[in-house]
Amino acid sequence: MTIKAVEAPKQNVLFTLATLRETGIIVFIILLVILVSLRSGSAFLSLENFRDILLNISILAIVALGQTMVIITRGIDLSVSSMIGLVAMMVAFVIKANPELSPVLALLLGMALGCVLGSFNGLVITVGKVPPIIATLGTLSIYRGAVFLYSEGTWINAFELPQSIKVLAKGTPLGLPNLVIFALIVAVIIYYFLNYTRMGRDIYTVGSNPAAAEVAGIRVQRIIFSVYLICGLLCGLAGVLWVSRFESAQTNTALGFELQTVAASVVGGVNIFGGSGTVTGVLLGAFLLGIINNALTLVRISPFWQLAAQGLLILLAVVVDSLILRRLQRTLTVRKLA
Repeated sequence: MTIKAVEAPKQNVLFTLATLRETGIIVFIILLVILVSLRSGSAFLSLENFRDILLNISILAIVALGQTMVIITRGIDLSVSSMIGLVAMMVAFVIKANPELSPVLALLLGMALGCVLGSFNGLVITVGKVPPIIATLGTLSIYRGAVFLYSEGTWINAFELPQSIKVLAKGTPLGLPNLVIFALIVAVIIYYFLNYTRMGRDIYTVGSNPAAAEVAGIRVQRIIFSVYLICGLLCGLAGVLWVSRFESAQTNTALGFELQTVAASVVGGVNIFGGSGTVTGVLLGAFLLGIINNALTLVRISPFWQLAAQGLLILLAVVVDSLILRRLQRTLTVRKLA
């Protein structure tokens, strides 16, 4: 009874804080849209421009959702950009050699390769007991080096790819680009997984208190391994979609993309200390980054400021998380004493 009494108010406070955080992002997005519209005119508010924003953030949203599950368990995956690059290069070479290959098979191949790469990360962390930031920093370099070894420094260009692959991401049979639909489907699946399955709830439990999760009978190491595997799977999917979206596979594909995935997750309210985060918040975080990047381009501000803006947002989000955590701890202490 005591445990339930403590957990109930904790969950209520966390839910309230998460809701407030998402509301704050929505307000900030609205204010940003108004300010940019005043500066750039009607070009920013056009449906075509918002379609481009959604298209540009779709791959980011897919990978950020994988990064989110890792962060919820108090980890981080710095190798996501290299996994995308390696899968994109390997699948592109297979497509070049087999132009009749079905796009569905290409997607399945990419996700299978992503699972292998993500599983390796998970094994290094769970079996090797290497801290996530060190393990994935190492595999970031290993996987990026493998891109050069596999491709021998060559690129796959648009004329080497069949039309069926090119339209995989950019086709619009339902009025929206397929890439946006892929992102929405992934978001729905991850939302259901985190909120309505036992493993999804275990992911939050492990992130909130690993020791308590172990006592409760949750296989913590298995959960941690699983989130890295899922993150790899989503990176594999993103790698194939990247080839389709940009009609090429290069040795520098997705270079630096890991910063954007962390930014989208943390800005979207995922607690960098683990234990909390929502799919809705991550999508809002990705959308906010997309608006910022688009706005800086429209008002002709140097693209280098995009990186500065992302870094600033990460710092602000971490500070807010720290303040929320302290506030939560004080609230729970007061309720226990009462």
